[in-house]
Amino acid sequence: MKESLVTMIDSMGSDLSVVNAARVSFGKSNEIYDDPKDTKLINYLAKHKHWSPFGHASMQFHIKAPVFVARQLVKHQVGLVWNEISRRYVDDEVEFFEPEVWRGAPDNAKQGSSNESIDINPSKMMVDDYEQVLSSAKWAYEELLRKGVCPEQARMVLPQSMMTEWYWSGTLMAFARVCNLRCKPDAQKETREVADIIDNYGANRFPYSWEALRNG
Repeated sequence: MKESLVTMIDSMGSDLSVVNAARVSFGKSNEIYDDPKDTKLINYLAKHKHWSPFGHASMQFHIKAPVFVARQLVKHQVGLVWNEISRRYVDDEVEFFEPEVWRGAPDNAKQGSSNESIDINPSKMMVDDYEQVLSSAKWAYEELLRKGVCPEQARMVLPQSMMTEWYWSGTLMAFARVCNLRCKPDAQKETREVADIIDNYGANRFPYSWEALRNG
């Protein structure tokens, strides 16, 4: 498998939910979104870090990505809920992430990779090192299962490139924080690709709030 998959399962609320949550302090609410008045309020809330109104709108995603991407994203905890597939209970066919391009090591240790691409199998005479490791890991995993080893131990041989999947739900504010960090150019490319899709969903579903949270 060569790419991650991100699907929006559900969402709750709208930009109007945000402004009504903010105005309830004064006993007021609107039936329809009033632009530019409500937009001005949303921008004010984001600029001055009044986060709670943005917690009344939310999104839910189903994401399939490599384990190393999942482990970067699961670090974001505040306002988010995560439920992931477990190989303690599942022994389905193992899928691995296979990059189309191998990136070179960076000159600066603080950067993740360079823009230079690396050919790890220039002679094309044999299976490349990466494919060999994946094949060996998959064989060892399946062999342990065939010998009766429990899945929760057999999974120990599987590498971080194994594909996993999870449901990820959270507030608008929380996902905006994820994208503010993970959509940056210095974020790992594979993780940034997942965040970019979430970013697009947020912008389409909550255009005024998302703009304020992402660029405020």
